[in-house]
Amino acid sequence: MRMYSDGLSFLEEERDAWRPFEELLQLTDEQLEQEVEGAHGWTGRDLMAHLTVWQDGWLTIARELAVGPQSPAFDWLKAVSDDWDAQGDALNARFQAEWASLSTTELRGRFASIPGELRGYLTVVPEARWLKDSGHLRSLLANTTEHYGDHIADLKAVLAAAER
Repeated sequence: MRMYSDGLSFLEEERDAWRPFEELLQLTDEQLEQEVEGAHGWTGRDLMAHLTVWQDGWLTIARELAVGPQSPAFDWLKAVSDDWDAQGDALNARFQAEWASLSTTELRGRFASIPGELRGYLTVVPEARWLKDSGHLRSLLANTTEHYGDHIADLKAVLAAAER
């Protein structure tokens, strides 16, 4: 697991890792709806929703950690992570269906705002509660920078299909 001496180092790394995904916002609605075989049959919209739902989960955790050392949302996420092989695919499918009901405008808004909101909240959470807590940091990395890395090939396929 990567270690950070200060929160700003993580925030800068996360921001840089997220930047390529912002190109999805430049696609038309039609391009976002195109299924892409090189992206597991996902659409750009599916990719946007998938990444954002996990950031949103961590945004909830950051909000809770900003006011106290415990996070019920983290406890839930940890339980899910501990049993990922049994429930991960079903959970991803549930979230995909929920986010599919959003309008494209709403999805674009969440995709554009949630990453920045998460960074903002992390700046007010005491570093001892996220950066220096190995469980919290491991989860944060798994749902941000490491997760982005897992989907960079999907991003490239979506952008290539849109001829970008």
